[in-house]
Amino acid sequence: LAGTVPEEERCTVERADASLTYSLFLQRYAFSRPVILRGVTDNSAFRALCTREELLAAFGARPVRLSTANTYSYRKVDVPFQEYVEQLLKPQDPTRLGSDTLYFFGDNNFTEWGSLFQQYVPPPFRIPGTNPAYSFGIAGSGSGVPFHWHGPGYSEVIFGRKRWFLYPPDKTPHFHPNETTLTWLHRTYPTLPPAQRPLECTIRPGEVSPAQLRPARASSQPPPGAYGTLSQQVLYFPDRWWHATLNLDTSVFISTFLG
Repeated sequence: LAGTVPEEERCTVERADASLTYSLFLQRYAFSRPVILRGVTDNSAFRALCTREELLAAFGARPVRLSTANTYSYRKVDVPFQEYVEQLLKPQDPTRLGSDTLYFFGDNNFTEWGSLFQQYVPPPFRIPGTNPAYSFGIAGSGSGVPFHWHGPGYSEVIFGRKRWFLYPPDKTPHFHPNETTLTWLHRTYPTLPPAQRPLECTIRPGEVSPAQLRPARASSQPPPGAYGTLSQQVLYFPDRWWHATLNLDTSVFISTFLG
């Protein structure tokens, strides 16, 4: 298992571009099925603030709350952000249970991290009667969260790649809540008949040129668009859809939950 984090052969989640209207989003996707939205946001300024150097300079001494990478995530541990990045941010150990793996996603202090979240441009479509809440995370290759469900929301990858597996509410997947997604992918996924396989896709940042990937200088603020991405991808998932995630690289990501 070590070092083997495969990408899916094809994406089975529908895609829509920036021509999608709000009314069509509500009609086709909001309450019925996931969709990958392309080119609906420009988070180049946010991306520039999410390099390793920028995050450590701004938040290295701040505490972050880690959760276990299992379905229920009961255990919480607080550590300085710099300690997490330098000591705990590693590829997933394939022999370790999700319930024994610490994962940085969510439980963010919006006061301490407010300067970063203020730069994020969320997807434009809302579900009537909901309010957005951000969950920001960074995790190593092979890490992820096994199948679980909650309310609707969006997921965007800032750096790296994240593979998603999704089932509708009426199709409960076969999984162990304390095993990692990586273990499920290698042990259970290959045994599934085609009709029982989930919808799946890999979410990436947009395509960028090598020059755009250079980290920002700690002493400067890049102008909007300096790290611009093309065809930025955002995954929307409806209410109560089962989903599991798997980071194919060390990844920086953010979700917008609609509660």
